[in-house]
Amino acid sequence: MLRTFMENRSGMDVIDILNLMFAYAVILLLVLPVHELAHAGAAYALGDKTAKWQGRLSLNPFKHLDLWGSLMILTVGIGYAKPVPVNPYNLRHGRRDMALVSLAGPLSNLLMAVVTVGLFRLILEFSPEWDTVEILWNILINTIVSINISLAVFNLLPIPPLDGSRLWSSLLPGRWAYTIEAYSQYITIALFIVLFMGVLDGPLNTLHSAVFDGLDTLFGVSERLTLLFLTGH
Repeated sequence: MLRTFMENRSGMDVIDILNLMFAYAVILLLVLPVHELAHAGAAYALGDKTAKWQGRLSLNPFKHLDLWGSLMILTVGIGYAKPVPVNPYNLRHGRRDMALVSLAGPLSNLLMAVVTVGLFRLILEFSPEWDTVEILWNILINTIVSINISLAVFNLLPIPPLDGSRLWSSLLPGRWAYTIEAYSQYITIALFIVLFMGVLDGPLNTLHSAVFDGLDTLFGVSERLTLLFLTGH
């Protein structure tokens, strides 16, 4: 949020600032809790009750927010929540189930994006006023869908403490996974610096655009918007 505000402050009015604040409230209070609940729910379904015992099988955002991850969200625009504790020895199929638990969070983000795009497409069928369409586009698409796609793509990076690191650790030899875990704190700090410098902006934006374009094609949102515009809204 801070970087977005600093880069665009000269062209932002009060409404723009309120929209920006709303977007980050959605991340912290809705998207991240659902993401972590998906991890906890998957682990529970696959035999590990650790997350449930530690109160993580919940939508309460304060159960999931992480200091570093929240700071990254508020400064560079993307981050993470507190990793859900998982005991792989309790899982019924060990490493395979650990990979499924790791995938559950990003998949929940993609599911939220799909449902939101579908809802927007359904609303378009009723041909509301163009002003209403613009407001809903900003709230549903530019905020909720964009955030969920960004977090899904970002969390699949094979870097601690992101889900991708757990996913790859479940596939790598144990010695390699242990080495990555041992240096995870330093890797997290390096990730924060790299994100703040914008080094990953290009690759992440490319992946984000690919997923968004896929959803747009699937639901035909752009075609419907063009039709509304050509027919006088």
